[in-house]
Amino acid sequence: MADQVVPPRRHAAAGGRLDDDLLRAFVEATDALVCITDGAGRILLANRALERFVGRAADDLHGQWFWDVFVVPEHVVLAQDAVERAMTTGTAHPQEGDWLTGDGERRRVAMRNTVLADDDGLPYALACVGLDVTDDRRREELLHQRAQTDLLTGIANRGALFDALRRRLEEGPGCALLFCDLDQFKEVNDEHGHAVGDRILAEVAGRLVGLTGPEDLVARFGGDEFVILCPTLDEAALADLVQRVAAEVGRPFPGPEGPLSIGVSVGIAIGRAGESGDELIGRADRAMYGVKTHQRRRSRR
Repeated sequence: MADQVVPPRRHAAAGGRLDDDLLRAFVEATDALVCITDGAGRILLANRALERFVGRAADDLHGQWFWDVFVVPEHVVLAQDAVERAMTTGTAHPQEGDWLTGDGERRRVAMRNTVLADDDGLPYALACVGLDVTDDRRREELLHQRAQTDLLTGIANRGALFDALRRRLEEGPGCALLFCDLDQFKEVNDEHGHAVGDRILAEVAGRLVGLTGPEDLVARFGGDEFVILCPTLDEAALADLVQRVAAEVGRPFPGPEGPLSIGVSVGIAIGRAGESGDELIGRADRAMYGVKTHQRRRSRR
């Protein structure tokens, strides 16, 4: 029964024929990707939008397994399972996945799926209306990235930092946090102006990113404060990273009248599973101030 198609009911009245004509005109005119398959997954109907999408005529598509036409290879088994479940339960759920165009391009498609049943309520076909949402998802991702990015430096911002902290502290064994506060930056910024100060902040961000690995996160906490979030809890590795941070930030920066020098104070705190991000940042901040105070005392000797 799953491989048979029950023909639609015929309307005796002229109004019924008009309804059929309107429905056919809509299916052919819409930009939505309309596909109807039998209970096994063979294509019975493909509208013009789907023909254009896959670069094949409807006659060529008829009888083909739909997962051989536009489903990406890694989703074929999922698609087959979804059809089997829909025909067994009589219910098809909305989905979103990647489809392949005739040129081999991956496009993101949101699908509304409907099981077609005969007069006895037995499923015999599956209808899918797909909307290409690729551009929408790209815009959403861009907006998300902008919301998580510090506009001046291009690195993660405070919000992104707290999101990453929450994941690390809730899901993992913990993490380490380096709180970096620039020394002598205010003096340089006051003397040479905000434009010079902004360039230094952006350069500092780039230098810190260059020191870290792919699993680390460098974020601008605010002002002249930066944070490095590390998955490692090894104290020797963290101490080595602190030394490299101090050396990189300590290298001169180009200024309008010659090289400019600043320093950095770095505090370390180890976060354990279950601890809040605020608590970890607070401890790292206090450790940083302890380092800064110690450095000031040494400079006065």
